[in-house]
Amino acid sequence: MASQSNLGRSALRQTVLSPGGSHRGILVYVFLRGGMDGLHSVPPHGDPGLYEGRPTLAIANPGKSGGALDLDGRFGLHPDLKPLLEFYQSKSLAIVHAAGSPDKTLSHFEAMQTAERGVYDGNDVATGWIARHLISSPLDQPSALRAVAIGEMLPKSMDGAIGAAAFRSVSEYRLRTPAGWSPGFASALTRLYTREGGELGAMGRETLKLAADLEKLSAQTYQPAGGARYPATGFGDGLKETARLIKADLGLEIAQVDLGGWDAHAAQVPLMNLLMTDLAGSLQAFFQDLGDRAESVTLVAMSEFGRRVHENAVAGTDHGRATAMLLLGAGVRGGKVYGKWPGLRRSELDRDGNVRVTTDYRDVLSELVRERLGNPNSDRVFPNYTANPVGLFAG
Repeated sequence: MASQSNLGRSALRQTVLSPGGSHRGILVYVFLRGGMDGLHSVPPHGDPGLYEGRPTLAIANPGKSGGALDLDGRFGLHPDLKPLLEFYQSKSLAIVHAAGSPDKTLSHFEAMQTAERGVYDGNDVATGWIARHLISSPLDQPSALRAVAIGEMLPKSMDGAIGAAAFRSVSEYRLRTPAGWSPGFASALTRLYTREGGELGAMGRETLKLAADLEKLSAQTYQPAGGARYPATGFGDGLKETARLIKADLGLEIAQVDLGGWDAHAAQVPLMNLLMTDLAGSLQAFFQDLGDRAESVTLVAMSEFGRRVHENAVAGTDHGRATAMLLLGAGVRGGKVYGKWPGLRRSELDRDGNVRVTTDYRDVLSELVRERLGNPNSDRVFPNYTANPVGLFAG
């Protein structure tokens, strides 16, 4: 079985170049819905404010039984994220702490809208940030599956996208294709689009080709490579389907997979332990499964907001502001926790008692769009926002 260290080094190799000379790789966008507590998953154990605010919930210091896994003397990983430690040590995992959006409503619905739209106060913007990337960075050859969401419906991030689809599995998508139509109807469609010129004809032909390819793919039993063992969860299944699509060379550029349930108002420890185990185990299996394909794949995981510093009366935490983002895979300058740390003492929090946001999530995504997806038009992807460079990706 390939070791995580080898996978980490493999992920740092160069990927294919777009015509402009920048990397055009594959992005896997993981949305951690519900407000993932970055203070619990990546505890700032060097900040005494953590233990003042969370006398019972705070993870113990490194070196103590069940304590955090130290990263740099200031921050650590929760023990349930241990499978990610070797990625960090091999410099293919980076963490951006105190990251978040300008949204201060602390409403899940509004904060998710802000994050997936990629705009703040942008009620007039109907498209999602992934859709705007696809629109502003067209391919020479059309693709009917540039973006896919593994789930029930197209997420807000892909609203307005051409060449985007949502399905839970390759087999499910097959049911919506010509496989379920009569041979005569499928042949008629093929003749129609063969005669049609321009973009409509090209996309029609590409869609029919995709349907045929997925029909063949769904008939095959998928066996993960490299000894990878995905958790038997919806998230694990989603990443397994993503790896399957990437390895099938169908023109996939972006995949979104959600992991929900992070709203830890009560009984936070058992709830988050299950989710972190799922997250880390699934990410480990995904990159093991990809093997050499990891050379072109970059993964980012983020949430709509974080949690309050101070624990509540029912062993949980309430909605807060800043949280942690994870970046893993190709081109990532890993082995480092990025971001200006604002501090956790009461005098260092915002007036509502929340961790201050010091890195706007759009700074991270703008850099990713430019450096990993080869799109220089980040100003069109995130309109009315001037991104501040973070330095997360190797040139």
